[in-house]
Amino acid sequence: MTTFPHLLLEHAARRPQAAALREKDLGIWQTLTWADLASLVRALAHGLAQAGLQRGEHLIVVGENRPRLYASMLAAQSLGAIPVPLYQDAVAAEFVFPLRNAEVRFVVAEDQEQVDKFLEIRAQCPQLQRLWFDDPRGLRNYREPGLASLDALAEAGRAHAQQHPHFFDAEVAQAKPDDAAAMFYTSGTTGTPKGVVHTHASLLDRAQAGARFDKLSDAEEVLAYLPPAWIGQNIFSYAQWLACGYVVNCPESAATVAIDMKEIGPTYYFAPPRVFEGLLTSVMVRMEDAGRVKRWLFERFMKLARRVGPDRMDGKPLPLPLADRLAWKLGDLCIYGPLRNQLGMSRVRVAYTAGEAIGPDLFSFYRAIGINLKQLYGSTETAVFVCLQPDNEARADTVGVPIEGVQLRIAADGEVQVKSSGLLKGYFRNPQATAEVMQDGWYRTGDAGFLDAGGHLKIIDRAKDVGRLKGGDFDGAMFAPKYVENKLKFFPYVKEAVAFGDGRDRVCAFVNIDMEAVGHWAERRNLPYTGYTDLASKPQVLELIRGCVEQINADLARDEQLAGCQVHRFLVLHKELDADDGELTRTRKVRRGFIAERYAPLVQALFDGRESQYIETPVKFEDGRSGVVSATLRIAEAKTYPVARRAA
Repeated sequence: MTTFPHLLLEHAARRPQAAALREKDLGIWQTLTWADLASLVRALAHGLAQAGLQRGEHLIVVGENRPRLYASMLAAQSLGAIPVPLYQDAVAAEFVFPLRNAEVRFVVAEDQEQVDKFLEIRAQCPQLQRLWFDDPRGLRNYREPGLASLDALAEAGRAHAQQHPHFFDAEVAQAKPDDAAAMFYTSGTTGTPKGVVHTHASLLDRAQAGARFDKLSDAEEVLAYLPPAWIGQNIFSYAQWLACGYVVNCPESAATVAIDMKEIGPTYYFAPPRVFEGLLTSVMVRMEDAGRVKRWLFERFMKLARRVGPDRMDGKPLPLPLADRLAWKLGDLCIYGPLRNQLGMSRVRVAYTAGEAIGPDLFSFYRAIGINLKQLYGSTETAVFVCLQPDNEARADTVGVPIEGVQLRIAADGEVQVKSSGLLKGYFRNPQATAEVMQDGWYRTGDAGFLDAGGHLKIIDRAKDVGRLKGGDFDGAMFAPKYVENKLKFFPYVKEAVAFGDGRDRVCAFVNIDMEAVGHWAERRNLPYTGYTDLASKPQVLELIRGCVEQINADLARDEQLAGCQVHRFLVLHKELDADDGELTRTRKVRRGFIAERYAPLVQALFDGRESQYIETPVKFEDGRSGVVSATLRIAEAKTYPVARRAA
């Protein structure tokens, strides 16, 4: 058992000139070695100590993945303080609660955008004393009290180190594995966010267990492009980074991620399903624009890949005819290999997806072209790693098997419960919430699921969201909204979906279209549009989405337990659901209760049988302005199917 600062110093002593972090700046990759990183952390820790950061205090860190933000977190941990990463795309008002809740005096922010947010709310958080920034662009003329650069903090730290040469090592030596190491605020899907406190031991236990499971080493290359405040990114690019000693690469910006992927060629990759969906949508959009011969070759070779590719990835013996074996090699040379290269995944050895269910077709596509895509299961409270899929047992309908150090049990009501060394220490200053989720050492996940015959965990939905229909042809049938929503989102034309039906006689749904996929579909059919609202209102788009809804209805009808979840009526929303409008969490989870209240007239219109409904919705624009989007939405009926009952 050890701590993050101890691991940093071990890497710096054992392999000082090895690359620890890379950052792309002005198109050029800059490397920070373990020795350089340790020196920077030492300087920042001295600077923070001189500024007054105390053991047990919290330091908020906000920004994209940046080496000096990682160093700031390590510096805080070296002093026994607790870094708290927050979402960089949050609006200023969302920072008020964590600042007050944790009584934060010190903040490290990436750039002018983040600094402006804290200055905006400073009057509401009088305890905020010092604010340091990494990127000085745009901040030259700022004269706010307590505002300074990380360069100035490091310089002050070096002067402090000269006066107190043994201070840093003494502080690091005091750290214990059971000390709080970091705090992550939950997304607040159903209410006020909660601060999840993790220790060095809990985070490193799960990081090391995951590393052993997939045989990770210091030779891995990782691209860190997701929010550091999301524990999934934090585990992959911070906890496992320090546990294994591999290289973490920080893209220049969100706009350059695709290019940076190709340049770095990560060997270990992690993304939520929406990222894999976006990549595949881009591929399919480009293929639609390709010539007839190229499209024919792509379709022919992808048909072969879907037939034999997943089994090849699972290591199953395939007695393929000679013609198929030759076709596969040709396909790998002409289609699969170039496609992996185009996606930046030529060197990927292990790829994981988590956070939401991934569509079977999407999952099999990546495995078919030779990418070892797998699923995992976990949460902020469990330090992510609960279940993982072995290389030869990757399936779209499960989230893997419990890994080393994890015990699972299914409660009488179907709730999945977990016991492991990676569980949270507790919710910060919220013993009641802690007691609700922790019972006799078992963490109540809130997810409904079951273990199949092979020991793989299958998740159905959030336990609290699983309801029952009342009345109608499916009276008493199970209603699993997330299951329905995920099936709809498997289609490239559907970006988000929200299903309603608990206590009702049928299921109805809102749909958000994917602007890129549907926009390209419309352009190929010479269908003009001026923007999202106009495109979403087109009768042709409504028919396109009707086809998607009816396909999932046909699929649901084959499942006796979930046949009642077939969508009877739906509408295409006039605006995209947005975290800034409170409709999604920062991890892009649907806030179903909030949406039901905000769009109550639309929900009522769906169940009242109306053909259309007028709605006005307040929105926040990227530049901070507020406005209203209004439209009269058409409501469509969808064909439903009788239950396909199994023969006795």
